[in-house]
Amino acid sequence: MAAAPPPAVPGGLIGTLPLGIYTCELPGDAGGPIRVAADEFDFTVVHGSSYRSGGDRGSYLLTGDLVTMTSGKLNGLKLHRISSGFLRRVEPDGTDGALRCVLGTPGNG
Repeated sequence: MAAAPPPAVPGGLIGTLPLGIYTCELPGDAGGPIRVAADEFDFTVVHGSSYRSGGDRGSYLLTGDLVTMTSGKLNGLKLHRISSGFLRRVEPDGTDGALRCVLGTPGNG
């Protein structure tokens, strides 16, 4: 008799984010800058599910499209993965917030 497959993981498949520097910002307005840096949320994915922020190392869990920082400086921060290199902060009510984090690529980061 074959063993039963493991139960599904709540929230979707477990994965990892692409390696690199994620720069976070808030939108600006028509009368000022188009974006406002939110450096305190910047992080670098360094290996698998590990990140660095402000000199501290931490870990995150990606299930489906939800990234949860599980340790380190950003512990408790939740981000919605919109696309491979674009994340939005999840507000306490579950909606996408204004804070966005974008994976830097050659030429823009």
